[in-house]
Amino acid sequence: MESKLARVTLWLKKMYGDQPIPQYKVNARAVDILHELAECNETRDRDISLLIDDMKQKTAEYELEAHYLQDLLTQSVNLSLTCLSKMGTHYLNALVDSAMALETKDTSLASFIPAINDLTSDLHKVESRNRESELELITFREKLTKALVLEKRLQDDLKKTEEHVMVEKAKADGRTQNMKFLKNKSEDFKFRIKAAEEQLVANGMDPSLTHESLVSLSEKLAELKQQTRPLKKKLESYLDLTPNPSLARVKIEEVKRELNALEEEFSAKVDLMALSVPEPRKHGFM
Repeated sequence: MESKLARVTLWLKKMYGDQPIPQYKVNARAVDILHELAECNETRDRDISLLIDDMKQKTAEYELEAHYLQDLLTQSVNLSLTCLSKMGTHYLNALVDSAMALETKDTSLASFIPAINDLTSDLHKVESRNRESELELITFREKLTKALVLEKRLQDDLKKTEEHVMVEKAKADGRTQNMKFLKNKSEDFKFRIKAAEEQLVANGMDPSLTHESLVSLSEKLAELKQQTRPLKKKLESYLDLTPNPSLARVKIEEVKRELNALEEEFSAKVDLMALSVPEPRKHGFM
């Protein structure tokens, strides 16, 4: 730490010169930070010094080369900058500017041609990239147009769907109201039917003539008709028999008796239902 502190002190004296060094808290962390700053500053100063020396050397070389070229022009073709016309000076400056723009080492034709070729190649590459970018832009525009058309179509479909949903909702609400009305009417009719049946029973109507009893009798009647069908078919089959007429007559008589018995039973039940119905009364009921 002592060696670092000594180096930091020398660096601070060098930086501030005759001015007093600001007070700071001397500890390991502060000394390390200042030592690192001193190293960075000294490294930067060395780099700047080397760069200055290099620039000075290049300047000297360029001056020597300029003097050499000037002497060469003067001695060989008796040409100097002072004897050039305004147009010649302009051309010379343009030549120098072109060499600097193309970053050539000199203004010779051997340096200009490769530089121009490289620049032309770069230009072709840029133009090719521009064409590719234009194609990509055209493709993107087409995709964007299709996307906008699709979006418009989807918006229209969504609007139609919303309108259809509203219509269907109104219909559903109407059906719900109708169902509620019919349900209330059904409950009302059930109540009225029950009240009417109770009043009819109170007025002397046979309970067997209620709606449930009539439905039950209708089902039994249908069952009896169903039972007579095979007997009729059996009778028809016996009527078609030609041999043994006496036996056939016996079978026919048996079937006829069974059929007559069923018909008499059926007629008796029908007559019973007709006799059980009371005459209509003149007073009303709910």
